[in-house]
Amino acid sequence: VQLQASGGGLVQAGGSLRLSCAASGRTFVGYSMGWFRQAPGKEREFVAAIKWSGGGTRYADSVKGRFTISTDNAKNTVYLQMNSLKPEDTAVYYCAFDQNIRVIDTRAYLYDYWGQGTLVTVSS
Repeated sequence: VQLQASGGGLVQAGGSLRLSCAASGRTFVGYSMGWFRQAPGKEREFVAAIKWSGGGTRYADSVKGRFTISTDNAKNTVYLQMNSLKPEDTAVYYCAFDQNIRVIDTRAYLYDYWGQGTLVTVSS
């Protein structure tokens, strides 16, 4: 499994970015894909996750109503649309794949494959 994250950058507070995670190497239908982030000096935290092919989504409370996770099955790509960005959203964002079929989980250690990370910087 290979995950390639992209789309990070510098944006002003209140702005938007869309992150992409291109996945390859196996079938992903029925499995969970997640986005996590890690700010300097902080632990990696859950942001959002989705079951491939319409199995539901889950969000961290801190991003509910601002971020939307979605998939493009034809492209094997997961997106994270981030609106109303805040300086506290500044972090390296990672996509991750859980190779076990289960309900969406927020615990990073349960995800087996990780992308390389893409930096999001939100200026005030």
